[in-house]
Amino acid sequence: MAALRSLATPSFSSPARLSPRSLRIRCLATPSAEPLRKTGLYDFHLQNAAKMVPFAGYSMPLAYGTVGAVASHLHVRSSAGLFDVGHMVQSNFRGPTATAFLEWLTPSSLSSLQPYSSTLSVLLNERGGIIDDTVITKHADDAFYVVTNAGRRERDLAWFSEQVGVWNASERAAAGKVEHEILEDWGLLALQGPEAAAYLQGLTSFDLRALTFGTSAFVPIEGFNLHVARGGYTGEDGFEISIPPSQTVEVAQMLSKFPVQLTGLGARDSLRLEAGMCLYGQDLDEDTSPVEAGLTWVIGKDRRESGDFIGADRVREHLVEGPPRRRVGLIIEGAPARQGAQIFSQAEPEPIGIVTSGIPSPSLGKNIAMGYVQTGFHKKGTSLQVDVRNKLRSALITPMPFVKTQYYRGS
Repeated sequence: MAALRSLATPSFSSPARLSPRSLRIRCLATPSAEPLRKTGLYDFHLQNAAKMVPFAGYSMPLAYGTVGAVASHLHVRSSAGLFDVGHMVQSNFRGPTATAFLEWLTPSSLSSLQPYSSTLSVLLNERGGIIDDTVITKHADDAFYVVTNAGRRERDLAWFSEQVGVWNASERAAAGKVEHEILEDWGLLALQGPEAAAYLQGLTSFDLRALTFGTSAFVPIEGFNLHVARGGYTGEDGFEISIPPSQTVEVAQMLSKFPVQLTGLGARDSLRLEAGMCLYGQDLDEDTSPVEAGLTWVIGKDRRESGDFIGADRVREHLVEGPPRRRVGLIIEGAPARQGAQIFSQAEPEPIGIVTSGIPSPSLGKNIAMGYVQTGFHKKGTSLQVDVRNKLRSALITPMPFVKTQYYRGS
């Protein structure tokens, strides 16, 4: 949801070499001693020749059949892809004080959000660190639909439970308590790409032109009445569709016909990085404030000075004095930098930052990365160096998104 910016694309003598193996998932496969959960589409994935890998406590599709990650990535950029994101945690918050409660949990201005509009936000701990990033959809002042990350499921749900209890026991809930409902086992599908709207329009009488980026509606789709939100994690136009458990497989079958391709985690990671979007656990964590993360825009302007939200003191300190480090985009010469690669200035022998995500970009043919650098080294056009396999590579601070977003904001 970041604002559109012009794309700086300096020319390097050694463009990235791309192959289907170039986009290996690094730090995404997350082995666990616990049995892996399965989304409602697990058998559907196997029937479609998916290669399944552990991710965020779930068995999830990395790719399908012989289609590589680069080919899947480029298909989403040029046509349409369907992603199973049913591992994400879907919740409803209801009650007379639901707006005030969620404005206590997050720094966003939800009071002014229009019904059936969404915003990216962050759950903050008492130190102003990011517990999780989340998309909050307001259905009414007393009803919100919230999506959080699968990898933070236990932490988030425990936090929700604790804070709902604190809130409901306080005077703040005098006008009415808040209830939290987890939509357990519900499906969530993301239909993404420039042909997504035309494909979905062929399945509904609802005029999708009325559904702009960041808005949602209950849409009749071939006999199903489904919650459809316009947006996604790729930078392309698209939709995220929430589906009751009993209907998930049938809807997935309906949404995965030509020209739509089933798309796995491999392409999802490269698409989101080109779009400048964060992956929790790599680019965000509980020691990082939203100001450091370049997410100041999720903090409501009316809340920056006087908003009463958890973690407000550190957030305001960073707003007023500036954060010690900032998230930046990098284009790197020669070889791709991966998570953990150290960033250096041109003159200093000590590292001034670290790469948190990095890939060869299929769309640009260049090595792109995201990371954090000390404030002062973060400005557009700053030349830096990145240690890639014990060799310093030239890098340039570049605005994100790396690839221009294509969100539909109306004709």
